[in-house]
Amino acid sequence: MLLSLIFLIVLVAAIVGFVFRHEIKTSFESNLELALKDYNATADPHSVAVDTIQSTLHCCGVQNYSDWEKTEYFSQKGIPTSCCKKQDDCSDQDLKDPNKLIGIILSCCLSRYITNNQYEMV
Repeated sequence: MLLSLIFLIVLVAAIVGFVFRHEIKTSFESNLELALKDYNATADPHSVAVDTIQSTLHCCGVQNYSDWEKTEYFSQKGIPTSCCKKQDDCSDQDLKDPNKLIGIILSCCLSRYITNNQYEMV
């Protein structure tokens, strides 16, 4: 009984999330734009949240890096380091290992497949 109730709650949450996905996306984007404008690279919660989002999701800004050009932080210090790609975890040895090379190729193919199918949804 309890398991059925949990399943029903998760199902309802998934349906509500799907129905309101555009509103959720719009709200997230507008709040992230506000957080970018308030960003100052200190330990305040907004700046920490922006750094965490960008480094965890490997993204920069709301749409792309040019969103930072509209901020006061950019005019003083440029793009924050959380926006930059980390190169220290990749080496030439990774490309010599056939398993890693196959993994890289398959992940790129999967990414392309997901991106192509994303625009085919009706």
